Amino acid sequence: MPSPPLTFRSSLFVGLLSVLLTGPLRAQVPLASTEAAGTEPANSPGFPAPADSLQPATPGQFNRRLPLLAGGLVVSYSALMLVLSKSWYTGEQSRFHWFNDLPQWKQLDKAGHVWGAFHESRGAVDMLRWAGVPDRRSIWYGGFVGFLLQAPIELFDGRDPEYGASATDLAANFLGSAGLIGQQLAWNEVRIMPKLSFRTTRYADLRPNVLGRGLGEQFLKDYNGQTYWLATDIGAFLPAGNRWPRWLQPAVGYGGQQMVFNDPQANAGLGLRSYRQFYLSLDVDLRRIPTRSKVLKKVFYALSIFHLPAPALEWNPRHGLKAHGLYY
Repeated sequence: MPSPPLTFRSSLFVGLLSVLLTGPLRAQVPLASTEAAGTEPANSPGFPAPADSLQPATPGQFNRRLPLLAGGLVVSYSALMLVLSKSWYTGEQSRFHWFNDLPQWKQLDKAGHVWGAFHESRGAVDMLRWAGVPDRRSIWYGGFVGFLLQAPIELFDGRDPEYGASATDLAANFLGSAGLIGQQLAWNEVRIMPKLSFRTTRYADLRPNVLGRGLGEQFLKDYNGQTYWLATDIGAFLPAGNRWPRWLQPAVGYGGQQMVFNDPQANAGLGLRSYRQFYLSLDVDLRRIPTRSKVLKKVFYALSIFHLPAPALEWNPRHGLKAHGLYY
């Protein structure tokens, strides 16, 4: 059986790269747009703007920032593609072909594609706003960046003799970008944030060539240790003047266990049978923690893609309901 999809490992790196490059670049939400939507402005009392808010670029800054942004993205993405071609895709190549990997890994790799494309698109929209591009254009142009960044990687996978290009990977990439665009068009902000958490598991030692030998490899490869979350800014949906702290958000999570082989018989040979996990927890939106520090704003923006350790309830078909004092 092939190893965990190379495409997800690529999407993870591209997602992290785009968010880390962005930093706190998001322009403030125009007052008119929030009034038209019937909601309180994002920077009003009780509804503090995220820590990544900045004023839009002036015309002079626009002329300087946009070429800088475009050049930086071209250089960084080209460098990433070069690294991928020289490191992960160095084995024997075949003719381009497709491969249906939807049944594998309990679809956690698809969740990874949604997560990666969403945050790539989020970073692109924020960067275009920072550069002074009008808001609607920023949403439409930047919103599809996640999908466009991920799609060419399928060309690499399509020539891998043990794998192949995946139509469902492309669909997951599109879903991630569409999720970002839909929220920006509806609310002009992100209220439902995909997040990722990771913990080491014992399963990596059973198949280290596939699930990773060290912490860095296991973070990328061991789906048993990955949990994907949707954290909801519930305060944004409550009536104006409510006292719900918008930094505190409920989150639902999805994971899986005992995934060493995709073949059930091979898994059974190790005494394992894979199963899904579902979680209910709380999350902290670090972007809404008040701070005047530009460094902390960048750190909070970058860390906002991860779910922080918190108490959680888990349900799975194998063991039923289980409480975690601190789940990470």
